[in-house]
This record gives sequence, C-alpha cells and structure tokens, in this order.
Amino acid sequence: MKSTFLFILSLIVSLAFSSCYRIPDKPRNPRKQIQNASREPSVSSETQQKLQDQRDKMKETESIVTEKKAAVDETKEKVEAAVEKPIEKPAAPKRKEYAFAKPVPGKPGFVFSPYNNELVDVRDIPSGTLVQDPTYPAAEKKYFRVP
Repeated sequence: MKSTFLFILSLIVSLAFSSCYRIPDKPRNPRKQIQNASREPSVSSETQQKLQDQRDKMKETESIVTEKKAAVDETKEKVEAAVEKPIEKPAAPKRKEYAFAKPVPGKPGFVFSPYNNELVDVRDIPSGTLVQDPTYPAAEKKYFRVP
C-alpha cells in the first residue's frame, strides 16, 4: 500500500515539474527568418497599405505640431522676458455691502431692521452710518446702514 502511494506521489510530482518546463520552439528555416527580419513588415492588401500611409502622415503632422508648439512657447518666453512688467498697485480692500434699513413712516429717528423688521432707534446717528443691529446678539454681528 505504501509503495503504491509513494509511486503515485512521485509520478504526480514528476508530472508537475515536467509540465512547468517550457521547451523552446526551434525555427524551421533560419535563413528565411534572417531575411524577413532585415526587411520592414510588408502590407498585404491595398486598404492596409492606405491605413499605414495615413498613420505615417498622422505621425508626421503630430511631430510638426509639437515642434511648432515648442517654438511658440519659446517665443512667448522671450517676449515675456523682454517686456517690462508694470508695477501693480495693491488692490484696495473691497467694502462689504450692507443692507439699508427702512425708515418708519411718521416716526423720524426710527427704522425697521432689514434682517427681522424690528423697530430700531437711530436718533442722532447720521445717514449712511454703519450700525450693529441691537436685536441680534454680539456673536452674530448683523450690521446695516442708516438711511
């Protein structure tokens, strides 16, 4: 029993090793391969020849386009280096636009808040002044302008 098992096991192992070995293909006629290797691959039909010609033309145009782009980029760099850049003034900080309050008809010095339409007393505050809305807590900081 053991001998049969060992025989089968050795047979399986040898088959596994032999199946992993790749036998190289030998060329049938080495002269033909050398001659074919020296030539460019030939195209058999007319349509394939046309396709090959189109591919060649596309490669030529791509190379021309890349050369022209490189020349244009080089020219741009030269022009930018030659041209003196003007000194830019720092931009003025943009003012945030705040909403204007609506005046209360018949009550001078009082306005409606633009955020919640609550009545706000703005007596003795000049027109156009930025005012914090007292109906909101200081953490929210809602501002409006006096009309």
